[in-house]
Amino acid sequence: MWYRFIDIADWFGEVSERYKVMREFNKAAKYAFISGQALTLLQAKTTLGDSNYKHSFSKWLSGGFRIKALSGKSLPKNDLIEIGRIVLDNEPLVRKLIALGWDTLEVHDDKGFQGVKFPLKEHANIGGFLN
Repeated sequence: MWYRFIDIADWFGEVSERYKVMREFNKAAKYAFISGQALTLLQAKTTLGDSNYKHSFSKWLSGGFRIKALSGKSLPKNDLIEIGRIVLDNEPLVRKLIALGWDTLEVHDDKGFQGVKFPLKEHANIGGFLN
C-alpha cells in the first residue's frame, strides 16, 4: 500500500517541478522584456507536443513546451526559429526539459498561424539513449 503513496508523491513532486520551470521561464522572459533586453515578451505553457518526438521520459498528453511570442503581429518563420535556438542552445535547459517529460519545443506568435517545432532529444547531446 505504501508504494502507491510514494508513486503519488513522486507524481505530484514532478508536476510541481514542471510548473516551477515554466513559472521561472515566464518570470525571466517578463524581466528581459521590461528591462529592454528582449524586444518581445515570451510566454511558455504546456501543450500536447508531437507524438513523433516522444522519448522514454515523455509525459502523455503534455509533452509540448510552447513558447508564444506576444509581439502583437505575425512573425516571420526565421524569427520564430531564432527564439527556438535560444532555448535549444542552452543544453542544461534542454536536458532539464527532457528529464521533466517534455519532448517538443514549439514556438508560435500570437497573431499569425505560423509556428515551428523541434524535437528536444535531438538537441541534448545525450548519445542516442532516448530513442
